Amino acid sequence: AHRELWSLREGDFSKARKRLEPKPLSIERTKGSEILFGIAPCALALSQSRRDLFRLFLKQSSGSRRLVTSEFVLQATARGVPVHHVKRRELDALCRGRVHQGVCLEATPLRFKSLEEAEKPSLGDEENPNRQLIWLVLEQIQDPMNLGALLRSAYFLGVDRVVTSQRNSCPLTPTVSKASSGAMEVFDIYSTDDLRSFLKAKTAEGWEVMGTVSKPEDVENVPVISCLEFRWNKPVIIVIGSEGDGLSLETQLLCHRMLAIPPGRALHPGIESLNVSVATGILLHSICSQKLRHSD
Repeated sequence: AHRELWSLREGDFSKARKRLEPKPLSIERTKGSEILFGIAPCALALSQSRRDLFRLFLKQSSGSRRLVTSEFVLQATARGVPVHHVKRRELDALCRGRVHQGVCLEATPLRFKSLEEAEKPSLGDEENPNRQLIWLVLEQIQDPMNLGALLRSAYFLGVDRVVTSQRNSCPLTPTVSKASSGAMEVFDIYSTDDLRSFLKAKTAEGWEVMGTVSKPEDVENVPVISCLEFRWNKPVIIVIGSEGDGLSLETQLLCHRMLAIPPGRALHPGIESLNVSVATGILLHSICSQKLRHSD
């Protein structure tokens, strides 16, 4: 009897404690908005004029975080964005438990740009007729973490433009912005619903289209070279395929050559390939470092 009474009391205490605990603030979102999270995406979104901005949410903080908080308050004030200081639980709820680093920003989503909106880059000008251009084309990249990492590498290494296929591709979400460390906030990303026609048109304009492959033996009818052999002497498009299947056969056949990364050892079955964003970083560096040498 004592045991039953004790368990009843315990249950009552537990219910009472839950009732006394403050519930997370329910923040009503502006229609059509999304929640950016993380220091770099929010700071860069505030510094650009590419999104409409509604509210900035900052974690109530003290000590070393005060400097970060005050910089955000200054940025938001300059843009006329209201600032709300909230508890960590509120921020967790806003971004559904993702790593927000004490900052969330309510804003309109970023959209892909259409290729019609793109300014046509000149393949040459009077000062430098052999100007090197590099575009990165992404076919059906579906994972937001991969897309963000790809954008971060492309921005860092000097890619002139990124174009994605519309079909089966990840949209430009807050998770992509966070994974890109905010590069998505400053770098225009284009999209096309007809990747084949786009690649054919660039070939007709004198661009070299280079596909990518993890297993050279899987490729037929297209020459495969090591990325270390590639010499950059004309505008180039690097085409990256989806995480699981790589480039579709139709896209492969539109490539002049395929690039492969030579491994540093004999590989065990099942681990013969790299993550798509890591592989792309290696390929881009291999090519873009030639731009640096060329300009010296």
